[in-house]
This record gives sequence, structure tokens and C-alpha cells, in this order.
Amino acid sequence: MHEPELSAVTHAPAAVVELSGVRKTFDGAVHALDDVTLSVHVGEVVVLLGASGSGKSTLLRHVNGLHRPSAGTVRVLGADAATAGGTALRRLRQRVGMVFQQSHLVGGLSVLENVCTGALGTLRGPRLGLPTYPRRIRVAALEQLDRVGLADQRFQRADTLSGGQQQRVAVARALLQRPRILLADEPVASLDPESAAQVMQLIATLAREDRLTVLCSLHQVDVALEFGERVVGLRAGRVVLDRPVAGLARDRAMSVYGSRTPADVPVLAG
Repeated sequence: MHEPELSAVTHAPAAVVELSGVRKTFDGAVHALDDVTLSVHVGEVVVLLGASGSGKSTLLRHVNGLHRPSAGTVRVLGADAATAGGTALRRLRQRVGMVFQQSHLVGGLSVLENVCTGALGTLRGPRLGLPTYPRRIRVAALEQLDRVGLADQRFQRADTLSGGQQQRVAVARALLQRPRILLADEPVASLDPESAAQVMQLIATLAREDRLTVLCSLHQVDVALEFGERVVGLRAGRVVLDRPVAGLARDRAMSVYGSRTPADVPVLAG
């Protein structure tokens, strides 16, 4: 079996995400992940590329414990994400923010209250309206809205915003957790090119400012090469490419979408 191309790393920073020999099987037959070994280091912006069904979303969901591996180990921020439960799992998820393809905002609530919901995991009891959130949460939420350029629309209903604006609110909501890792699952798939570039630029900028580790799944190769630092290509649940963006040609990144089976994939030479 051919191994994926791996970049040589010297004096690498500590790994915050480590998958070793991870396999995930659904219904005993569908191999969503097949012997995935991957390390992601502090502050990296890693883009997962691959066709639909290649395992990108499944991999992301292993990082925050939404999926458990059928075999192998998953360690996130030093914790065993494969076995964590109860309090340990809640603590892990507080440190791992997530942005989805759809923003999942509550349309009838204000922008500011939607961001405040990012703190629900740290609060006791339900919240009925913006004033029921502690002042410190409201202040922190406004600070995050200011970072994504939407503080002036904090009292606007979320469903009146454009798609790109809604995704920026979703990013602010995730950042309210003060995560160390941000997972983004096709965050710009439903956006026009200009809005997509704005959202990806925002994520890249925030990652640098906060030394935030980002794992982002994308379909758009050009976007991945512009905003990512490293590309991990998946096909049929296997890693077939793992390279820094610097020096990575577009056609090599596109080869992840080829029709050959993983066993036939050649090592992409530098």
C-alpha cells in the first residue's frame, strides 16, 4: 500500500490533534475512515480536501467526540476523545469550536443573542432572552462580533442577514467559547465567491491572532491553496495527500479527486 506524501517537519510544535490508525465503519460495512494517521500542531490551518463521502466530515466529528472510532486512537488537547464521556467530554467540546456549512442561527433572535448561545455550555439553566445572560457574556459576545465586523448589527434579527454575514456570526459564536481548536465543516460551500473569500480570510486572520488551530473541510481547491497552510487529501476514507500549501501545485491538489482507488494512488513527489 502506498503511503501518502508527508512533509518533513523539524522541531515541530506540540500536536493538539493526533489520530493514529483510525478506522470508522458504519453499519458494519461502510468504511468512512480507513487507517487514518494524522497530527495537527498548534496554530496550523489545515484544509481537508476530498470528494463528497471521502471522510472529511467524519474525521472532523472524531475530533470533538461526536463520532467514536471503530478502531485506533484519537487524542485532542491531550485527552482521549475516543473514550471521553460526561464531564471530560463537555470540557473537551468547550475547547473545540465548530462552524458548519449552514450557520444554524436562530433566525428570530438578535445577532448578539445568537452569539451568546455559544456560552450555554458554561451556564446553568435555560436562558430566556438576551437580558438573562450574564453581563460578562454579553460583553464578550459583543467583542467577538466586533472582531467579525458586525457589532453595529448586534440587535438585528439574524434571519435578515446575508449568508456571508450569518457565517461570520457563527464564527463569532464559536469564538465565544475561547476554543483552542476551530473545526469548520464546509463553511463556505453555500456562499458566493466574494463572501466565501471574506469568511475564509476572517478565519485565517483570527487563527493567527489567537494562535488558533483550524481544521477546515473544503471542496474548493483554489480557496484551500489561498487560505490554508497545509492540505490533507482524503479519498475513500484514506489520507492520500499531506503537504504544506507552499510549493503545492494546483493539479496535485486536484489529484485528490481522481477516479483511481486509494491503493493505486502514487506518492506525489515534491
